Amino acid sequence: MIRQTKAFHLAILALLIAIIILQSFVPFLGYIPVGPVNITIVQITVIIAAVLLGPKDGALLGLVWGGLSWIRAFAAPTSPVSTLVFTNPLISVVPRVLVGFLAGYVFLWLTKAHWHQLWALVVTGGVGAALNTILVVGLIALLYRTPAVAHAYGVANPSLLTKVLMGLVGTNGIPELILSAIVVPIIATPLLKLWRR
Repeated sequence: MIRQTKAFHLAILALLIAIIILQSFVPFLGYIPVGPVNITIVQITVIIAAVLLGPKDGALLGLVWGGLSWIRAFAAPTSPVSTLVFTNPLISVVPRVLVGFLAGYVFLWLTKAHWHQLWALVVTGGVGAALNTILVVGLIALLYRTPAVAHAYGVANPSLLTKVLMGLVGTNGIPELILSAIVVPIIATPLLKLWRR
């Protein structure tokens, strides 16, 4: 039996931070490059952290993820879009903090509403991934309708950038949502049993 001491809590938090660091810098562990964009899977770790540890620690893990995304945009950009867009912490950091924070609250709300744990995890995984996509793409559309960003996405006219970004919601956002909705319950279910023991 594992006792939930403060030291145990911190150890789990440190382990999850280490996983996010690996996912952020080791190719294909956190981001799968597809053309000028990346399919993101780091949100799965952040969502699981929010489920296990709560909204505040979920936000902390989101902050780590966002901070690493911001650093990577300067130090090792994976595409021209990274350099142009993710150097802005409003896009690289804020959405990721909100993903961890809100995913924690979604799971708490669904369990208090007596949802079956499996379905609560499926919905939390999907909502967390959707939040990341909608917030990042929405902020890019709002703040970066510029010729340079349009060109990085392969669009000649900046006025067409919003349409391209909405296409990304379909091509990137939907696979990320489905993957999170499947993987979060698979990983979080046994961890929750262990955590609550």
